[in-house]
Amino acid sequence: MKAFTYYNPVKIYFGVGAIENLKQELTDCGEKILLTYGGGSIKKNGIYEQVSGILKEAGKTVFELSGIMANPRTDKVMEGVEICRREKIDFILAAGGGSVIDCSKAIATVSCMEDPADFWNRLFVNKEKTDQAIPLGTILTIPATGSEMNTDCVITNWEEQLKYSYSSIHQYPRFSILDPEYTYTMPKNQLIYGSVDILSHIFEIYFSKPDENNVSDDVAEALMRNVMENLDTALQDPLDENARSNLMWDSTMALNGIIQAGKEEDWMAHKIEHALSAFYDIPHGAGLAICHPAYLSYICHKAPGKFARYAVRVMGCDPKGKTNEELAEEGIRKTREYFKKIGAPVTLSQVGIPAGAIEKIVEKILLIPASYTTLDREDLKKILNSCI
Repeated sequence: MKAFTYYNPVKIYFGVGAIENLKQELTDCGEKILLTYGGGSIKKNGIYEQVSGILKEAGKTVFELSGIMANPRTDKVMEGVEICRREKIDFILAAGGGSVIDCSKAIATVSCMEDPADFWNRLFVNKEKTDQAIPLGTILTIPATGSEMNTDCVITNWEEQLKYSYSSIHQYPRFSILDPEYTYTMPKNQLIYGSVDILSHIFEIYFSKPDENNVSDDVAEALMRNVMENLDTALQDPLDENARSNLMWDSTMALNGIIQAGKEEDWMAHKIEHALSAFYDIPHGAGLAICHPAYLSYICHKAPGKFARYAVRVMGCDPKGKTNEELAEEGIRKTREYFKKIGAPVTLSQVGIPAGAIEKIVEKILLIPASYTTLDREDLKKILNSCI
């Protein structure tokens, strides 16, 4: 394994009834709280009332930012920043999925900038370092991004049709509350797309050097099998507590740094999807279901042994009489078939993206060094054309 340093300060409260731990966390969060959430589902399922009651009991002054959308945008970040700076917010409490948490992280960081007006270029394009952020905590309702236990946030600049990430150690949540019952009322498509997102995160880490036997890859294989097993169960019985619990922890484990230890990582498939959703505002998991198998198919010849291992250990392919190259192709084909079986899209046309848009999308994809190979824009065109 490669040398690494591991650090993660996020306190996790996991399990049914975990929200009760919010009371003790609020004792050290200051007086003014910004509660952030999405389109209002937390009001329908009772989470808003529960959280508001705890905040009121703690005597906090609460301000709200609602309406945080999937693929959160720069203008929503600035809306939150204005509240934080005007009201001198002490703490941000994000109740929702990855979009709400990511937007809240960006708000926390940008609010502390001397001049937040050009935060997009300074942070998301030029990756300037920051030295502070408003502290935040999260209440997870959609397992998918792993943002509840890492430093990253992803924001869309809709005007420029760009979707970029920013990472800062100051964006670690102070705590995250994970109650599997909070996921019971998720729409089916969110369950599916969230699970694809979890798998895609693991792919980005697993399909990278080193390929010799290592703990991180072994854990990653177990996580991938666990996601698929428990997604299948949850699709049959949405109230299966064990399945929901496993998926929630799978999401967190995929991106809390454990399986990244000693790995180069890749993330090129995510850059491709970011361009898709920056243009067409499709769900992140839907875009990944389309482009990630296509990306893996395009690069698998660079590491056939690793892809063959995945085919056998994760997708259950029979290795008898097959070359590594044949197994690699079979494993990717079975992955695409699995996505199709669970109801995820596997072609661009299924999400309304025409073949004629590929040229302009490719120009917006952020090219980064990948682990097995480095792509150019002609490679990207070929990958997306295979998704038509």
